Amino acid sequence: MSESDFFSRSYPEARTKFLAAAEAAELDVHSEIHPLLGRDGETLALDVTRSGPMEAEKLLIVSSGCHGVEGYAGAGVQIALLRDPDFLAEARRAGVAVLFLHALNPWGMSWWRRVTHENIDLNRNFIDFHQPLPQNPGYDALHPLLVPATWPPPAENEAKLQAELARQGMAALQQAISGGQYSEPEGLFFGGHAPSWSQQALRHVLRDHATRCAKLAWIDLHSGLGPTGVAEPILAGDGRDAALLQRAQAWWPALKSTHDHSSSSAAISGSMWNVVAQECPQAEYTGIVLEFGTVPLLHVLQALRADQWLENHPEKPLRTPQAEGIREGLFGAFFINVPSWKEALLRQGREATQAAVQGLLAH
Repeated sequence: MSESDFFSRSYPEARTKFLAAAEAAELDVHSEIHPLLGRDGETLALDVTRSGPMEAEKLLIVSSGCHGVEGYAGAGVQIALLRDPDFLAEARRAGVAVLFLHALNPWGMSWWRRVTHENIDLNRNFIDFHQPLPQNPGYDALHPLLVPATWPPPAENEAKLQAELARQGMAALQQAISGGQYSEPEGLFFGGHAPSWSQQALRHVLRDHATRCAKLAWIDLHSGLGPTGVAEPILAGDGRDAALLQRAQAWWPALKSTHDHSSSSAAISGSMWNVVAQECPQAEYTGIVLEFGTVPLLHVLQALRADQWLENHPEKPLRTPQAEGIREGLFGAFFINVPSWKEALLRQGREATQAAVQGLLAH
């Protein structure tokens, strides 16, 4: 079986492979059905399958598709693990149940968008909406430049953005743009004004599956940041929590953190790991975002800007060459369709999950 057998270019193809892999492993699947249909009229769902008993003391979650289009990379890793009887047997021997969450944001995965149907970045959506919304004046100042009225942007627009890059530096500019904003619903990295469908569906799953375990590990699969073909484990938790940090560093020695600015990601507000303390307070939690590098950061940003411009102009037909080119550009920013990249993705994804199983066993 080649590496291509695990990957897909459409949501229906990816979902079919995931469901078939679960069936072949003799695992039941539960589906949280999305209220909308996909790009080709297909049913959308957060699909959930579990290897191991519900009463297991140790639980490992492997999730994909938090950022829609990034799910094509993550789903490949999940499908490979489900088709790997040695991995599933290793987890069983260690007393670790493995919970696979396929397509946390199925709408974005189907439509080749990073965000949900509400234009929400799911990994900025986990805040207390009863409190005042976080402020991001750095993003507010950049918004008119980031999401221009026309695409491609005029030369003056690009010159101003380059001037801001020179003035602020890459790290500060990345923080302002991607840290999360709650003021521009038609902008980039919008965290929302209410819980998204995907947030609520995830909570349902955690209440069903993650309220009995004493130890909880979570690997959330992402793509788009860092060196091409390199999987970067980024702490998904409070970097000031010494015990959490110590466990995660022991399990994944290459661990990076936004807290000490060592990771390829900016520090973000409303991140998904906030849900653990709310829904699974009984569990000792250890988690990472496993981020697979694709193309340079400015390339990714340009693809996101074009995608947002297209979304903000619904009068533009989605099947035009320009629209299709924008969608292909976004897909290519988060998935590299070459054998070496996919092979590295599968290998490093398996290594990270094996490390989590061994960490849960030893700890």
